[in-house]
Amino acid sequence: MLAKGAVSAFGLTEPSVGSDPAKMSTTATPTEDGKHWIINGEKLWCTNGVIADLYVVMAATPPIEKNGREIKQITAFIVERDMPGIEVMHRCRFMGLRAIENGLIRFTNVKVPTENIIWGEGKGLRLALTTLNDGRLGIPAITAGAVGELTEHMAAWGKTRHQWGRNVGDHEAGCDKLAQLGGGQYAMQALADFCAATSDRGDTDIRMEAAAAKMYNTELGWDLVDTALQFKGGRGYETGKSLTERGEVGVPMERAFRDARINRIVEGTTDVMHLFLARESLDKHLSMAKPLLSPKSSMGEKLKSLATCAFFYARWYPMLWIGGLFASFSRFDDDLADHMRWIESRSRKLARTLFHAMLLNGPKLEMKQLTLARLVDIGTELAVMALTAARAQSDRDRGDRSTSLRAQYWLERSQGQVDGLFRAVKHNTDGTARKLAREMMDEAELLETREVELSPLPNEFGSDLTSGRQDRRLVFGGSVARSEQEASK
Repeated sequence: MLAKGAVSAFGLTEPSVGSDPAKMSTTATPTEDGKHWIINGEKLWCTNGVIADLYVVMAATPPIEKNGREIKQITAFIVERDMPGIEVMHRCRFMGLRAIENGLIRFTNVKVPTENIIWGEGKGLRLALTTLNDGRLGIPAITAGAVGELTEHMAAWGKTRHQWGRNVGDHEAGCDKLAQLGGGQYAMQALADFCAATSDRGDTDIRMEAAAAKMYNTELGWDLVDTALQFKGGRGYETGKSLTERGEVGVPMERAFRDARINRIVEGTTDVMHLFLARESLDKHLSMAKPLLSPKSSMGEKLKSLATCAFFYARWYPMLWIGGLFASFSRFDDDLADHMRWIESRSRKLARTLFHAMLLNGPKLEMKQLTLARLVDIGTELAVMALTAARAQSDRDRGDRSTSLRAQYWLERSQGQVDGLFRAVKHNTDGTARKLAREMMDEAELLETREVELSPLPNEFGSDLTSGRQDRRLVFGGSVARSEQEASK
């Protein structure tokens, strides 16, 4: 079907389940003869779902018992559109990506043959995470390419637009914006290409690389689109269509701004990427110390774990202080080698900082989300710096020095970013933020979400806001009467 042009959709997210797919409520129950499964549930934000010919649907199947524990199972099913019981409940509309056919899909007693299971019963979650991994490689590549197009346009704009007797790109503020775009795009492309090449090798677990690339490029991409829009001024805020209609080049900066925002959310939000990378970074430490932290461990297990930790850290920790004595960067030119030595030094400092935070907080460290996020950002920034330096050296080795200045700018800028993040690990407003947030929530009324009928409301131009139709709105908290009064005003 797919080879002949059929459109597919992927059903994972649900109205009440987002970043934690293990808690999904869509179920698949086997029939008595074992030849079919009955699927019930809803899938939200199902891309292509409105027009799909078939769906890959993740559903909870009956749990199994293993070592006396109940293990939840998620299974992936191929569900064809013409199977009875499938309804497209709603096409979702977004801030950007306005052409996307994304919807809320309901499955009611949909009967699916057993042979439509992918990989096997209980393997759906692994399939979903693998699929997300691939998506996390595509998005940083797309973002890097989009920023590349944007950078070219902004460079041309910088020498086209004149203000106060000079090109806007020659003013210091304009220079800074163009440098951010040029250096940032170079770093983004280095990261995206490295991840793609690593994936193509097929012999490496790229979960951390994919997550880091998705997080870094989408966050930086958003910042750079905002920078470009600011550089373009009013023409950046005006739609491309409007620019064309009045005779100017219709570059759709406004659309790029709206479309870029979703990248920080889709395929795993930045916050989720922070938590995932932090957990993976701590995994070796926690796995060694697990018997020490668990009240269920026997004394023998605790002593064995203590001996393992003592042996490992007796060698590992001193190297975090003196390891730089053995590092050589002879393959790099002198200026890039200096950056690599700085990166190596800060990498050891990062490992020490993470280790100290683990000792200080113990198991409670997982609740220090902002601290972990800063440490993850430091690690990602250092990795991108190393890739940027390596790519610049490769370009030089091929006789191409045209990218050297972009790399130099980004490496110098990133040093300030990394040192600022290190300072923020100890000196921050996290505690005050927690107190303020609790105070705000204590003072706030509990929100209620309900549907109400609103009559047409006259506006100042004499027409009805609802064009004479009954408009169903969601009202959050407060009284309907007060909402109507405020709307009338």
